[in-house]
Amino acid sequence: MKKISKGYAFLAALALTGLLSSCTQEFTDRPAEDAITLDNYYQNDAQVESATNGMYSRTWFNFGNKFFYAIAEVGSGNMYSGSSDVSAMRNFSLNGSDNELFSGWKSLWSNVAQANNVINFLPSRVSPAVSTDVLNNAVGEAYFMRATAYFYLVRLWGPVPIIENNLDYIDTPQMNTNRIEDIYTLIEKDYLKAIELLKEKTRGSNYTANGRVSKGSAKAMLAKVYLYLKKYAESKALAEDVINSGEFKLLGGSSLPNKSFHDLFTFPNNNNEESIFAIQWVVDGRYGSANNANTQFGISTPALTTSNASYGGVFGPSQDVLNIWEAGDLRRKETIMLPGDVYPDIKVRTNSGLTDQMGFTVPSAADIGGQGAGAAIKKYVIGIENGDQTGPIDNWRMMENNTYIMRYAELLLIHAEATLAGGASTSDANALASFNAVRTRAGLTAKTSITFDDIFQERRKELMFEGDYWFDLGRLPREQATAIMAAQNRGNMFGAEYFTPAANDFYLPYPDNDLAKNPKLLEAPVPYNFE
Repeated sequence: MKKISKGYAFLAALALTGLLSSCTQEFTDRPAEDAITLDNYYQNDAQVESATNGMYSRTWFNFGNKFFYAIAEVGSGNMYSGSSDVSAMRNFSLNGSDNELFSGWKSLWSNVAQANNVINFLPSRVSPAVSTDVLNNAVGEAYFMRATAYFYLVRLWGPVPIIENNLDYIDTPQMNTNRIEDIYTLIEKDYLKAIELLKEKTRGSNYTANGRVSKGSAKAMLAKVYLYLKKYAESKALAEDVINSGEFKLLGGSSLPNKSFHDLFTFPNNNNEESIFAIQWVVDGRYGSANNANTQFGISTPALTTSNASYGGVFGPSQDVLNIWEAGDLRRKETIMLPGDVYPDIKVRTNSGLTDQMGFTVPSAADIGGQGAGAAIKKYVIGIENGDQTGPIDNWRMMENNTYIMRYAELLLIHAEATLAGGASTSDANALASFNAVRTRAGLTAKTSITFDDIFQERRKELMFEGDYWFDLGRLPREQATAIMAAQNRGNMFGAEYFTPAANDFYLPYPDNDLAKNPKLLEAPVPYNFE
């Protein structure tokens, strides 16, 4: 395998990420499925299609492994953890020296760097035999990934530098941040370019063909961006475009009644009809390729474990989310395990690893593990090995079950909220159809009128442990978000704890090691010149 030439190694290893000194080899000696190898010449469509593979998996690992949950779920009050590496957001004590903070930051900038490489250099490195549609789709994927990385960066840190071409900063790695409004302009431009370049799809029952993003994926993500910007008309129009296209469907909805909410989080249903964009974990023998959630969320007690590793339950549900469910809500059991719940399709290991059994009953609150939460997380937990499912597992006991970034259920709730458009309530038939499709799939009765609070609470329950509630709280007026979080019991079953975030807790600190390299991060953001 050829190495990226010296100049391009620096492109991928932006000074902002700290990779120049710590992880150069990861970028200079990485197989082609992880990153575009810029001194290669792409001879055919298959080679070009594979150039973006790594942007669906390894580049997201340090973001999606612990950081994602430590911020978005522990920080929001959905999850509890007492583990020192992931619990700082429980009491809003996160600082710039936090290792997981740096991991998430580094991962997002790696996505930006890899996307920039594809956007700026792939078109000049392909044979005339490569299909224009295939090349356009690969570049469209890169625009999609860059927009998605920046969407997380701006919501987590606020002002950050805009980098469209890594070459521009090789000689001047110290750079100012740019204004939040400019970052959103870049995100909008990138998703629009992705919509232009990506292929159209219909998500069918051949799930192996559904893994890559499409025009519909980019439209759905842009609809979400417009919702954040309160561009309600634009958000509604894009959401309706995707809904009317028929590309995506609800598992367990009217189009797929033979499946259910439960099936969303099982290995055979990776890339199902509801998946708009998901991280495509791959077991390839190297650390940093697969999904660790089964271990981090699983039950681990002296009597039994649902984890493939020798431990489990780094995260548990918070006390605040145990009793928010309406009677009959089918999502509760598929989201949170409570004592006495029965799961016939999860395999557990018993008797200190000597015996396996299919199916188990959740033990008492005192024995459940999960950080003393008295309950455990069910989403993404599928049991030892792969439960009753076939799939590879790596040396670190990680698996290939996808991590959702966006599902069709969320798009339906976005449509309902965009239709509400900041109003007090709505009885609009189309908004109700979208909202009630999600609600009735959960086994609940349909509503005849909905408010913002209805949608907000439905989003929390539908998307719990999928990394959205922190950002939803961030969309609220600060006083309202602060009051919600201050009222949450952020302790465990052994003691209630309450913490009130300060105004500056809604954006994360920049990592100390990058501040040392680039002190301009603390200067006032500057306007960005879009050429």
